[in-house]
Amino acid sequence: MSERATREETVNVVWSGNWVAERLGVALEGGDELGDLLGLALRRNPKRAHLLVSNVLGKHVPQLPSVVHGAGYELGERVRALLGPQEARRAVVLGYAETATGLGHAVADGLRDAPYLHSTRRPVAGVAPAGGFEESHSHATSHLLLPEDRDLLAGGGPASTLVLVDDEFSTGNTVLNTVRALHALHPRERYVIVALVDMRSPADRDRLTAFAAEIGARVDLVTRAAGTVALPDGVLERGQALVAEQEARAPASAPPTVPVPARVTRVALDWPAGVPDGGRHGFTPDHRTALEAALPAMAERIATALDADAPGGGDDHGQGADGGRDRIPAAEHDRDRSPARSQGQDRVGDQDRDQDRDQDQGRVRAPRRVLVLGFEELMYAPLRLGTALEELLGARAEVRYSTTTRSPVLAVDDPGYAIRTRLVFPAHDDPADGPGDRYAYNVAGAGFDAVVAVVDSTADTPALHAPDGLLARLAEHTGQVLLAVVPSYTPTPVQEPAVLPEPLRGPDFSSYAPDEVGWLLQDLSDTELEAPTEEREEAIQSGGAHYAESLPVEYQPSPAYQALFTAALETSAARIARAVGTVTETVLAERGPRPVLVSLARAGTPVGVLMRRWARHRHGLDLPHYAISIVRGRGIDATALRWLAAHHDPADVVFVDGWTGKGAITRELAAAVEAFEASGGPAGFDPEIAVLADPGGCVRTYGTRDDFLIPSACLNSTVSGLISRTVLRADLVGPDDFHGGKFYRELAASDVSNHFLDTVAARFDDVAAEVDDATKDLLAADRAPTWEGWAAVERISEEYGIHDVNLVKPGVGETTRVLLRRVPWKILARRGAGPDLEHIRLLAEQRGVPVEEVDDLPYSCVGLIHPRFTRGATGADGRAVAAGSPVADGGEAVREA
Repeated sequence: MSERATREETVNVVWSGNWVAERLGVALEGGDELGDLLGLALRRNPKRAHLLVSNVLGKHVPQLPSVVHGAGYELGERVRALLGPQEARRAVVLGYAETATGLGHAVADGLRDAPYLHSTRRPVAGVAPAGGFEESHSHATSHLLLPEDRDLLAGGGPASTLVLVDDEFSTGNTVLNTVRALHALHPRERYVIVALVDMRSPADRDRLTAFAAEIGARVDLVTRAAGTVALPDGVLERGQALVAEQEARAPASAPPTVPVPARVTRVALDWPAGVPDGGRHGFTPDHRTALEAALPAMAERIATALDADAPGGGDDHGQGADGGRDRIPAAEHDRDRSPARSQGQDRVGDQDRDQDRDQDQGRVRAPRRVLVLGFEELMYAPLRLGTALEELLGARAEVRYSTTTRSPVLAVDDPGYAIRTRLVFPAHDDPADGPGDRYAYNVAGAGFDAVVAVVDSTADTPALHAPDGLLARLAEHTGQVLLAVVPSYTPTPVQEPAVLPEPLRGPDFSSYAPDEVGWLLQDLSDTELEAPTEEREEAIQSGGAHYAESLPVEYQPSPAYQALFTAALETSAARIARAVGTVTETVLAERGPRPVLVSLARAGTPVGVLMRRWARHRHGLDLPHYAISIVRGRGIDATALRWLAAHHDPADVVFVDGWTGKGAITRELAAAVEAFEASGGPAGFDPEIAVLADPGGCVRTYGTRDDFLIPSACLNSTVSGLISRTVLRADLVGPDDFHGGKFYRELAASDVSNHFLDTVAARFDDVAAEVDDATKDLLAADRAPTWEGWAAVERISEEYGIHDVNLVKPGVGETTRVLLRRVPWKILARRGAGPDLEHIRLLAEQRGVPVEEVDDLPYSCVGLIHPRFTRGATGADGRAVAAGSPVADGGEAVREA
């Protein structure tokens, strides 16, 4: 590494963590190099307020490309030395999205002969996921693995090494989740974990050691520096308050810093054919060889464009005014929002006069500081373009590199803070999780004479070129903007399996009659999956496991517990019948005469059966009904959707659920269907959910928006056909399998599934006239979702210091489940709420959980899960519930956990 690069990397006049350290008491404890490698910033994140900002990663802080690539390459050389050349050739390198995609690729370069893959949050048409895992502390938690060659992760078999690369280790949870998921698919004898810094606590280090012993594998660590982050008590809450205070003072995006926005010019890279834009689908040694050969010519094209289009630049390379490139139409970029423009100045005329003056004085002004700006996960391609440009230009220009990001971070213009400025712009790659803001840090006001924005073709959309898009934002802070587009790699589509599984039906699977429902599930009844409630809660909240990887213990209800269900059913049977009839009639009126009912297992399945019974009772229709699995953070069962598309018109499918809480599953389903279609799955599924009750205002097809107890929320499998909640675990569920479920035949003596259905169906005739009136009114009404419930949940999460909407469970049904099956903290009850809450108050009293009456609650009640759970801290006072009590024996984590 050059002396200049080393100096850039290590010398800080003021440590860029001072501002946070002084206000919150956060400290980095370790060697002197930690302060050179890392600064500190704050972000609005319910799980971790502080952010370790790397000075050598090239994500948030513009850095010399040679320093960024060199940091990863040197780590790769250390891994190669550790493994030896022969084993290094058989290794597979896996980097983490979005921050470490470029670092991981550089580590693979250092190994020389290893293929590379990085995780992604972007579903890609034609590529089915080969796996996935969760990143518990991140603002966007779910990672997909989308290798074109599905054998890539297998590498050289069990004897080959998997090298996992992240920018930092904070707790090690992400690594544990990854190794757990991939070891189940492709067991290995050895793993190497690589990071720039290891900031884990001693307890977290011991946890990884114990996990390695558990799976019988060797785990080596290769890091550049190590230490810990000292966090005083209450730092999360104080950090969130400080973020809110600072955001109230500062503008969301840095104001323009140049009087006249720059022109935006497109430069053709001539990217080598067949070379992927990165490691999203795999990057082989052959790809590396082809890219290395093409880099000098691509850097020359960028340099030519920089010279030709620089203010005062001329036709130095004999290509005419535009240097052989396409000029982006001025109308797309010249909508100047600067004060000078509002006063009537002519931007183009000013630039022409500047050029004439410069040329008259006999000088050509080439850019002195150039930023190569990558795009979210697209880090490696712009990084290597940056290293080639840095080598080509030498002393003519100082080249820096950074990328845009999804992560929202507070900007404070202080030398002791790592994020001085931020640019905010809309997402421009049509992300699967919907629109949202994106960010570029430390670009505004940094004195860059030119910015080379590098995106892939998927992200070269109208939103990129919009008046408030990334290019317009960059143009407000530099004299020259170039756009270089790397073609998004299109893998060969994966062929569909020739044979899809068939649905399971009773009595072999479930206590429902075979015509009532077909379960699009895999039978895991003989597999031991249950774990105690406290262990599951601790694992879920710590990020050590996903809730769908295990099952709660299915206890038989006590007599008192059974009496609670019976009383609730007798009280509400007519009310449920009215809601069933209303939602079914609405579906029939709006979705055609023969919809295909697809309930979300398992809470939606009793409702789907009742809707089918109503359609047969009132109209003589025999509607198909299936149950399908959806998992928060993992999406819907893609194999089940393919089965449905093979047997029915997707446009006829109506998804059914029991009720809405805050609408998490509503959003999950919409995102999952979009991702399924984007990955090449059959199109045409409507992600709208029809529900019995919609107290959260999250859907437009419902039986009622009242918040009342649906008795099926009181029990586990014994009211849902003796079927467990669904299971998704990599060692049990392959890419072409249905998600899993268990049939609890041994609980048949306690089964009330059909009693529940029969009791409600017996009231159909009694409520028929009311249903007709209610349906007529609903069909004429404005039923657009208000999302009132989601807003209330976000407000409650912040007001009560929980900072995690997943721990706020709104509505009578969800609150009942919190008290019976989770670790409750307190209950919020709407002041003056009536008989629907009698059982809530009883259960809360038995569990030692306070009930707080509040105003302005859109639900009858809200259950709050203990936000800092450790085993035993189950009540408000931390008392553990006595083992074997009726309340403790609920045993299930709710589906939206």
